[in-house]
Amino acid sequence: MTMAQPTPDAIRAYLNDHPKRRTRDAAKELGVGEAALVAASGAMPIAADPDQIMPALNTVGPVMALTRNESAVHEKTGVYENYRGGPHASMVINDDIDLRIFRSHWVYGLAQTKETENGTQRSMQFFDAAGDAVHKVFARPDTDLRAWDEMLKHLSKGDDAAELNLTPRAAVKSAKADPAKAETLRAEWSKMTDTHQFMRLTSKLSMNRLGAYRIAGKPFVKPLAPWALNDAIIALGDAETEIMLFVGNRGCIQIHTGPLNTIKPMGPWQNVLDPRFNLHLRTDHVAEVWAVEKPTKRGMAVSIEAFDKDGSLILQMFGRRKETDTVDHTGAFKDLIATLPQLHLEDA
Repeated sequence: MTMAQPTPDAIRAYLNDHPKRRTRDAAKELGVGEAALVAASGAMPIAADPDQIMPALNTVGPVMALTRNESAVHEKTGVYENYRGGPHASMVINDDIDLRIFRSHWVYGLAQTKETENGTQRSMQFFDAAGDAVHKVFARPDTDLRAWDEMLKHLSKGDDAAELNLTPRAAVKSAKADPAKAETLRAEWSKMTDTHQFMRLTSKLSMNRLGAYRIAGKPFVKPLAPWALNDAIIALGDAETEIMLFVGNRGCIQIHTGPLNTIKPMGPWQNVLDPRFNLHLRTDHVAEVWAVEKPTKRGMAVSIEAFDKDGSLILQMFGRRKETDTVDHTGAFKDLIATLPQLHLEDA
């Protein structure tokens, strides 16, 4: 089923009347997917297949990769090197651009060139069936623009992008748990050898991530105060502890590995403004924060995970630990978690 939406002419009229409105905010006001606004603005339709996109992006040099959800925006500058395709999930893995791609949600691709107060902005934007952005790529000053133009010629679909057949947005899945299976959950949790086994475990028990956290109890999870996430970011800005920070949506997860250095709050937003990594977090959206421990072959994986009021995952942070690392940061990260304010559920 497609959803009713303003005509391209109506969208263009709205944008002319609100030239400084952010595209995502304008889409909310119009009650339509963001892709409809980008298409109505004259964007060129391009392929949305990661197997075509990622190798092509590898030719243009440094760009900025952006993945976001309603509450967090994750931006990394680098080169799209080391792409690994797959029938259901694909990856880009290198020190700068680190993505997990769920290709069934990459439905529409649009390339846009527009003039801004800071000059010409070139981007490729990818959307799901509802028109919500799953991933965006922006040219930077040192991007090879000749290669960028050649890439767009290769990816172009050549047809009119003004109208898209968008479908209704899928509802957010709230916390799902079965307290009668809590003992089974804990028993199976203790046997895990890899963090990726967790989602298979919860699916087998007809639960989801947040539902499992709410019933697992110690030593697997510890509820933290909602403001503990911001406290952690500030503390990491003053420490040498390196982390892995995940922000994602249905179609893409983007990962930063390294320290957080420059922390700058602005209104409801907490911002990390480092040279090759930016995070923009709506702290007022954070409703639940959990400290989580999952056993692996290399020891305990320790994370801070934040959710909004609807139960959507906003972000995850882990202490950095990779096979190539000479320093394991998980101990320092666990020590930081011990300093964060806890939430006493009996008082909540």
